[in-house]
Amino acid sequence: MRTIFVFVIALGILSIIHNSDVVSAQGKVRTGILKGRVMDTDTKTPLAGTNVIVVDTKKGAATDRDGIFMIPDVPVGSYTLQFRYVGYEPMKKTDIIVRSERITFVQAELKFSVLQGQEITVTAGYFSQTQDQPTSSVNFSFEEIRRAPGSAGDVSRIIMGLPSIAKVNDQTNSLIVRGGSPVENAFFIDNIEIPNINHFPTQGSSGGPIGMVNVDFIQDVNFYTGGFSSLYGDKLSSIMDIVFREGNRDEFDGQLDLNFAGFGGIVEGPLFHRKGSWLLSVRRSFLDLLVDAFDVGTSVAPRYGDYQGKVVYDIHPRHKLSLLGVFGDDHNDPDKETAQENDMIVYGNQDLYVHTIGMNWMALWHKSGYSNTSVAYTSQKYEEDFYETTTSNHLLRNRSHEEILNLRNVNHWRFNAMHSMEFGFDAKHLIADYGNFYAEYTDALGDTVPAFTLNEKIDANKIGGFVHYILKPCVRFRVNFGLRADYFSLNNNRNISPRLALSYNVTDDTRINASTGIFYQSLPLLLLSQNEENESLKDPKAVHYVLGVEHLLTENTKLTVEVYQKDYDHFPLDPTQPTLFLIDELYYRYGFFFNHERLIDTGQASSRGIEIMLQKKLAENIYGLASASYFRSKYKDSLGTWRERVFDNRAILSLEGGYKPNNNWEFSLRWIYAGGPPYTPFDVEESRRLNREVLDGDRINEVRYPDYHSLNIRFDRRFHFSRSNLVFYFSVWNVYNRKNIASYFWNEIDQKEDVIYQWSLLPIFGFEFEF
Repeated sequence: MRTIFVFVIALGILSIIHNSDVVSAQGKVRTGILKGRVMDTDTKTPLAGTNVIVVDTKKGAATDRDGIFMIPDVPVGSYTLQFRYVGYEPMKKTDIIVRSERITFVQAELKFSVLQGQEITVTAGYFSQTQDQPTSSVNFSFEEIRRAPGSAGDVSRIIMGLPSIAKVNDQTNSLIVRGGSPVENAFFIDNIEIPNINHFPTQGSSGGPIGMVNVDFIQDVNFYTGGFSSLYGDKLSSIMDIVFREGNRDEFDGQLDLNFAGFGGIVEGPLFHRKGSWLLSVRRSFLDLLVDAFDVGTSVAPRYGDYQGKVVYDIHPRHKLSLLGVFGDDHNDPDKETAQENDMIVYGNQDLYVHTIGMNWMALWHKSGYSNTSVAYTSQKYEEDFYETTTSNHLLRNRSHEEILNLRNVNHWRFNAMHSMEFGFDAKHLIADYGNFYAEYTDALGDTVPAFTLNEKIDANKIGGFVHYILKPCVRFRVNFGLRADYFSLNNNRNISPRLALSYNVTDDTRINASTGIFYQSLPLLLLSQNEENESLKDPKAVHYVLGVEHLLTENTKLTVEVYQKDYDHFPLDPTQPTLFLIDELYYRYGFFFNHERLIDTGQASSRGIEIMLQKKLAENIYGLASASYFRSKYKDSLGTWRERVFDNRAILSLEGGYKPNNNWEFSLRWIYAGGPPYTPFDVEESRRLNREVLDGDRINEVRYPDYHSLNIRFDRRFHFSRSNLVFYFSVWNVYNRKNIASYFWNEIDQKEDVIYQWSLLPIFGFEFEF
């Protein structure tokens, strides 16, 4: 009944406004304004006199001395902008949406050209490349993120269409990058590191069920999946670098959002006579209504909300301050009856409070460089109690508070067309207070682990310094060399991490890239704090090797092929569970780290694979991304046996794309296939005897889940009014209702193996009203 009610409302609204279009009832073309800034990507200095052209129109402009341009009276719709400036590589930006009576702000950064004569021909590029990351990087614009099917406005779920990401479970957005684990990823927003960008964050990891970042704040995203530069440390697998846009400096704007998960709004406007701007977002969930309305495979209805803001002020033409705040609170309290209905092994209460607040100072140095210096405070507070469903025994009491004070400085300097450098430091002060209780429990192999109480306070520092040198000895060849040094006071670990990347343009359209480097990461404080001897553990280490080829089939279509090898060392192992890989416990157990006694650091792992990606930007009315990968991911246990890791899909195929027949309609889809990952079957006799799930220790990860595949479709309809705009979207996840298995579990009531499925067919809709 509620489903019918929802659709009646949706159809009623559409029937009222169906006549809205690019032309008003009086025959006047609805228009908006394009405004933006063009700057040098290396120095952030404005480029006065840049030609800005609206492709396939007669409209354009030139930037003023501050690099600002404005193009008025542009008919509403979707456009591509072309930027050209003498001595710089031209570029094109797609998916620029002009809205009725609103200002669309576009920021473009052009690369200084080292062209000499006619050695190489450069056309306006649709694909941006970060010069300090020639391999294993991909960029997404705001509009590419917003419209992605199957993402629900979650930036991490959008990334899941890439060949580097293993497919685990629809109900989590954990990023498994090139055989790694969710523990190994870092997130940055405006030069400020945020440990976890998800609601209901997994402690000690970077994953969660749904993203916290409002995608309407995002200007663009760079995602690095291997061989990343020395600017980033303390992570083994990937970096997601997000840039938030500024608020509107010219006028007040607002937006109201209503979607399947909740409701919220955005407001923004100018500050101090247009010397700055402010941007604020508030969102709350109503998943309890969704759970009642649709069969989503669960009756658990968590509640969550987030608050995000950004304030920018130009204290001087060459100095800008940005204040950033991201806050989230999450609550879940399924009772025993709900747990039994949903085949949950544990139930209980969760109250989580996470936030990061920080300030970044951007300073331009004459015309040769710039610096970003940020200071930030992060707090993650966990108040959790979990009970065993069958016995109601109190399994875990988690009262953790983890705080980070972070100072980060990154400097960019271009000596000339051939030589440039980046250097800086980051320093963190870590404070952790644990008041946790772990009841006696049966571990994964059936052994009894005694009860444990963790009352520990940690006060430690991390300090890192880095330098990254970029050499362009000739027009076709580039060398990137980096070096990091890191120190962790808790265990006095000191690490040196060299990095190297090479790039060579074989032809105007073909480039060969290679990179290698050493990467270190300290273990989660929750693991280190459980035993004093754990503080003597070495930091896990990874060595990356990447070789790739990029080829432009057309100016808007690029083919990329990469092969990689990652060798891990010094991973923690639990001697009492010699055949298991501890860092993967988050996935094969209950979603949190259990208590472990003394750990050892002899764990090894390895992953290797090949990835193919074909990406087409929206040059006309079609866009898409097709990718395939084949990889193997293994670990070496304490007994010296190499075993498959739990994220080893082996083969992944993804097809994603869309069609825009006009400025009002858009249709898109995403289909993903992934090989079934390995799992360990139950020891049935022992599980029945103990009335607990007990894994078969002789068959660790020797069986595989059925293959995964799912199709998501979506359509968007834009409506343009005299002074407002509306976007309505409707999406269906898992269109053909594939019964993809999330996991097997031991049904302690029926004393048998049972199954938990991933998302069933799920319709999703939403409105975005801009005023």
